[in-house]
Amino acid sequence: MSQAEFGAFIQSQLRMAGIDVVLSGEASVAIFSEGKYVSKILDMVPEFFLNRRKLSDAMMKIGFEELKSRYFIHPDLDHIVEFPPGPLSVGSEPVKEIIEIEYVTGILRVISATDCVKDRLVAFYHWDDKQSLIQAVLVALRNNVYLDEIKRWSLVEGSPEKFDEFRSQVMKGA
Repeated sequence: MSQAEFGAFIQSQLRMAGIDVVLSGEASVAIFSEGKYVSKILDMVPEFFLNRRKLSDAMMKIGFEELKSRYFIHPDLDHIVEFPPGPLSVGSEPVKEIIEIEYVTGILRVISATDCVKDRLVAFYHWDDKQSLIQAVLVALRNNVYLDEIKRWSLVEGSPEKFDEFRSQVMKGA
């Protein structure tokens, strides 16, 4: 089972328990980079208020153990499922688009490629995380992302110079 199929399975099980989450973070990079980036952590961000007891019960029902307050592991798998606190956002703005991808295991709800780039650029802009810049470039090179929207958002985030660095790397790779 691929990571995306695994994510779709988890989301489908959680939906049956009335819990709606969206895949974000490094696992979305793995999907949008077509496997050029690999992550063992699936960030499932709640869209609405998340009842922690209800989440814990739903995850235990499918064989997961709670590692810490927001991390879950399965004894037979090497992935960690994390539930970062919401709201679902990229920097100071809400996520603009959630896409749905159908797999045999269920429907995976994931932030769009453009929002995935923004999600990675947050770490680059605010903490100078070069690995996150590389991830953003990987996603931008393999998907139709809206550079004008990313530029607009970058100005809101106060990082026009770092956007120029990102755009330059995308243009070199294109």
